[in-house]
Order: sequence, then structure tokens, then C-alpha cells
Amino acid sequence: MFKPKTIFFEKDILNYDLGKELMEKYKNIPKLEIENHNNIEEMRKKENKDFIDMKRNLIIGVRKTHKFVENHKTSDFLVPYTSSGCTAACMYCYLVCNYNKCSYLRLFVNREQMLDKIIKVANESEKELTFEIGSNSDLILENSITNNLVWTIENFKESKKGKLTFPTKFDMVDNILNIDHKGKVTIRMSVNPEFIINRVEFGTSRLDKRIDAINKLKEAGYRVGILIAPVIFVDNWKELYLELIKILDSKLSKKVKKDAFFEIIFMTYSYVHTKINEEAFPNAINLYNKDIMKGSGRGKYRYKEEIRKEGEMFFKEQMNKYFPNNKIEYIV
Repeated sequence: MFKPKTIFFEKDILNYDLGKELMEKYKNIPKLEIENHNNIEEMRKKENKDFIDMKRNLIIGVRKTHKFVENHKTSDFLVPYTSSGCTAACMYCYLVCNYNKCSYLRLFVNREQMLDKIIKVANESEKELTFEIGSNSDLILENSITNNLVWTIENFKESKKGKLTFPTKFDMVDNILNIDHKGKVTIRMSVNPEFIINRVEFGTSRLDKRIDAINKLKEAGYRVGILIAPVIFVDNWKELYLELIKILDSKLSKKVKKDAFFEIIFMTYSYVHTKINEEAFPNAINLYNKDIMKGSGRGKYRYKEEIRKEGEMFFKEQMNKYFPNNKIEYIV
């Protein structure tokens, strides 16, 4: 259970029930009032080496931006929702590209406003829309603090139209298993070889726990997807990912293997990650490899095309062997 070191809060959160609940829940935690959750001077002045310590704080505010972004993968829209950032510290985290070292967990208490907009857009659409509500955070993790995911599923299930989806790296799913979600929620579990989880995805659930969670969610009637993501081309990547696929084949339930879908995503890295990781994780493995990576605009790095093609061929071959009946939504 996450116990924050300090609470940074906007005073307007006290106008919302969830804001009051969180302030009561953490009544014994030191608190600092802030003007804007997006601009905390004390945090901005921290050094890269303080990255992990910064994630021990919790920021609570009111979300002001509610712009839906079109998406063409497993949803129709990416939706700003009840949190951004994370308490975990994955060394490749894409949120670092947006928030730099300030990718700590921020909670937004105006959940009614956000969910109402989703329901309104869903019901006014001529077609069935799917909304990605976890593109800025991990809602399973957040739920362990706010209970927001339980609240969301229970309040969304009566919507006439629309579906929700989100990814996670956490296994704390028990309190959403008995909700009548009416088949309106898809949960996508991100997995990686245990070697990668242990050395790169700090503060997340172990592989076996994630697989157990997938099986539980499917048993509870949720539609489930599995992200092999991000694929990191370390020296022995083929052996590691083949072993991962074999583990999934042996430990996923028959119900999961009947219709689960897969997403396969190759890692994107950046100059910002490099500088933070050098100072925050001086003894960790180096994810940047100039021999197999190339620049990809605005300080980002992607694997070279020949490496990506080799990876795509490998995954298509192995997935066809071990999961011939399961759809790969995309490989990117």
C-alpha cells in the first residue's frame, strides 16, 4: 500500500467529495497547499537523482484539461481521466517524455465531470465508441488509493452506449472482480520477461502475479488483452521473449487463451530518460544502444528498421506457434 511522504494539494479539491475523502485518509501525512498541480516549484528544482524520492509524494488537484484525442489502436479516443503519472519507476516510461522527472502520481478529484463527458460523447455517437481511460496513468494502481476504478465501472455500466479500456502492470484486481460491469470494460495487462521486470520496471507487479490477475479478470467476465510491451532488444532478447511466450502459454487459463488479443510494442527511448536514469539508477542496465537505435525527432530514439523487422518476424512466428487462434492487434 502506497503511503505518501508529503501531500501537495490544490485548495479547490475540498469542493469535491473525493478530495475530502483523500484529505481525511491522509490526515496524518504532512501537507503543502499549491496553486497548480502542473507547476510545483519545489519539485521542478529537484535534481534527476531525486527522481525516486519525488515519486514518494502525492499530488491532488482538479483536472482542467478534458480534450479527447483520436486513437486508432484499441480505442477510438484517449481520454484524460482521474490520474496521471505513477508511483512505479519503469526506466523507459513514456510519461517521462511528457513530464520529465515530474512524472509522479497526480490524482484528480473531479471524476464526475470526466465520466459525464465520456458518457455524453458515447451516447451521442452513431457508432459504439471505446475510450482509453488509462493512457496517462495505471488505474489498477490508482484504484488502490482512490477506489476510482470501482466507482467508474459501477457508474459507467448504466451508460446506453460506449466501452472503456485501460492497460496495467499491477495485479491488485480483487475489488473489481465482483462488479457487474456488463461486458463494457476491457483490461489489458502489460507483460515482459522477468529479467526486464526485475531490472527495468521498478515498483511494478511480478510476472506471475500479473498472469494470475489476467486469469482472475477473465473469470470475472472482463474482456482481456495482453501487451508484450515494451519489447527491449537486450543481448539475449530472443531467448527471454521466447521464454515469456512459453510461460504465457502454460499459465494462462483456457478461457483467456480462447479469445485474448495481443499488442506488441517496441521500446521508444529518449535523451531525457538517459539523463534521469544515469543519475537516479547509476547501477542499472543501460537501455540506450547506439548500434541498434536511431534518432526519431525531439530527442527520442527508436530501434533501427532492420532490428524492428527482425523483431516483428520473430514475434509473428512465435505467436503463430503458441497462440495461433489469438489476434495480434498490431506490432509497432
